[in-house]
Amino acid sequence: MSRLELVCMGYACAPYMHTHDSIELKELWLQSDNIDSMYFVTGTFSKNVQAYFDDSANHYLLAKFKDGRQISRDMARHNQTKRTFVFNVQDDIFAREVDGETNFVSVYYLEYSDDSDDRQEIASLLLKREKISKASFGSMEMFSLVPSKFTFPYANNMVIMEVTSEKSHQSVNKYCEQTRRDVNRKGLIMANMMSLSILDRLK
Repeated sequence: MSRLELVCMGYACAPYMHTHDSIELKELWLQSDNIDSMYFVTGTFSKNVQAYFDDSANHYLLAKFKDGRQISRDMARHNQTKRTFVFNVQDDIFAREVDGETNFVSVYYLEYSDDSDDRQEIASLLLKREKISKASFGSMEMFSLVPSKFTFPYANNMVIMEVTSEKSHQSVNKYCEQTRRDVNRKGLIMANMMSLSILDRLK
């Protein structure tokens, strides 16, 4: 059994290319009971990871799912040349009510994460950031019709944060980067992978 099949919830980030497969996937997820919410987003990748994800797209569908097994079946039917990222939530750090709508999702990875005390320290720091409405530790699966040139070495060490703010995406990105610096000042290496600016809620 694959790691994806063992995970019950998470985020799927599929390229939106205005192709037949992209449009069919959007319609499928709009009607699916497995998708809690879905957004049209702009994705920006960190310079740190561009060599791994040089086939990245600009626009994505971001879907929050309940069952990773169903997402795996969806991607088997609607796989594309551009890479789809599936973030499997393995440990919810926290989720809380924050006034306003989620307008930004930031994805980080930990270069070292074997120590449970380190993860507890990171969780404590994230909890202090009032605009973060949800934070999770997880792993990442990727789907593409084109094989990857390089294997991303930190796929099992992901940190996913949802941010609620009325400020601009640029301002929220700076807020997330300040959070990252707070973590790194503790000697814990957390690096940015991708930032997702929510443009529209579809579901």
